[in-house]
Amino acid sequence: MANASNAGSGDAVDLLIVGGGVNGAGIARDAVGRGLSVLLCEQGDLAGATSSASTKLIHGGLRYLEYYEFRLVREALQEREVLLRAAPHIIWPLRFILPHDHNQRPAWMVRIGLFLYDHLGKRKLLPASHGVDLTSHPVGRPLAGGFTRAFEYSDCWVEDSRLVVLNAIDARERGAQILTRTRCENAVRRDGEWVATLVSTETGETRTVRARALVNAAGPWVREMLTRRTGVTVDKSVRLVKGSHIVVPRKFEGDHAYIFQNDDRRIVFAIPYERDFTLIGTTDLDYAGDPGAVAISPEEIAYLCRAVSRYLKTPVVESDVVWTYSGVRPLFDDESGNASAVTRDYVLEMDTPAGGAPMLSIFGGKITTFRRLAEEATDKLLAALGRGGGSWTADFPLPGGDIAGADFAGFLADLRRRHPWLPEALALRLARAYGTRVERLLHGATGLADLGHHFGGGVHEAELDYAAREEFAVTGDDFLWRRSKLGLHLDGTIREAIGDWFDRRRNAAAPPEAGLRSMGGQR
Repeated sequence: MANASNAGSGDAVDLLIVGGGVNGAGIARDAVGRGLSVLLCEQGDLAGATSSASTKLIHGGLRYLEYYEFRLVREALQEREVLLRAAPHIIWPLRFILPHDHNQRPAWMVRIGLFLYDHLGKRKLLPASHGVDLTSHPVGRPLAGGFTRAFEYSDCWVEDSRLVVLNAIDARERGAQILTRTRCENAVRRDGEWVATLVSTETGETRTVRARALVNAAGPWVREMLTRRTGVTVDKSVRLVKGSHIVVPRKFEGDHAYIFQNDDRRIVFAIPYERDFTLIGTTDLDYAGDPGAVAISPEEIAYLCRAVSRYLKTPVVESDVVWTYSGVRPLFDDESGNASAVTRDYVLEMDTPAGGAPMLSIFGGKITTFRRLAEEATDKLLAALGRGGGSWTADFPLPGGDIAGADFAGFLADLRRRHPWLPEALALRLARAYGTRVERLLHGATGLADLGHHFGGGVHEAELDYAAREEFAVTGDDFLWRRSKLGLHLDGTIREAIGDWFDRRRNAAAPPEAGLRSMGGQR
């Protein structure tokens, strides 16, 4: 099986977590830090589904105020600054411009919403909202005529898939086993434990694991895990909602983002992305297909182009689109008629029959509140297992996030002073991706030649080796689209060469039998 680690505890663990998205990785980190032995299995790559298909925002959810989701918004607003301090390399402040459209929500309603947004959470690092005169302010230049005023407020950007990986790295370094490309084929209760069969999706090798408790963090597959793989019935239901995004060449200058109100009262974001692009999203559509086969539809592309073109001087047309991605949000089914109105709050369902091992299933949630979800989930699991241990994750940085004062600019300047041979653009990219752990990647290098073969576009073999050794990357796509978004910048020849490098490394690895023995597995 791919990417096993820290297997000294063998195949009997306190906690088996199924699902390597942000919730599963967050629970693994929290639980192992509170003294539980943890094994997490993920059928694909970490953040391979919903957790890498978000709008990539750490935000309170301004529009959720319309649905009176005050507790969710307050919790999310509080989490913005907790996470900003924990990972200032992959999370940073982002200012949003909301042009006022007289045909949409009235200005007084927006002002009240922003007042609540400023005061519901404990805002210390982020500036407050204020009005903007679009006729004189630079943010008005890309906008079509007719928009004269706007509102400006703060939220945060996050590299979503890297957030998942950093949680998994921290969990592994604290003693958890992290198995990617490993499917939980089934799990049954036996003698007060869960007995689960894990299968390598690459080799077909199987492994039996015993666990005192099971966490169903399978995301869009949460219902399948319940009904098909464990046979457990719960009252809660999941509603699958599809969200799609498009990426186009950069449509406006500046570091700010826009939030546009649409005719259907949904909102669409236009966000600076990967230096050269603009990210536009998202849609909200009920989804009934295979979550692993989700893809944007022509109608969604047309919808997003139309929504932003109402506001921009230069329209966005379908031929502009250079990349798309889609994800399925596993939302708690609150029986809302409109998919956009379905709550983004989470529900934790504990199934604990008399004398039987507990199972915790996760319904809903949003990336902003993953840490709070993990904290609450671990509290429930500890109680069910008769264990203690206080919460801790709010006060500890994620790997690479131990940057003094969360001052990324100062950290970058110091990195460039210590490594003046690094080109400016490469120094910035490596600092953003790896934070203080960039030194592990550079590993004493004194020039670019020390980083090994240069594939092109600033990608050297040392970075690929770091991604494979430290970050669970197994394939070229893992590195190009989840550990980074370099797939947008590199040409096909370079992408193929990177894929070949990972293939060679994988083929040269130890045979499956040796890998299973190294994990303490039984055949």
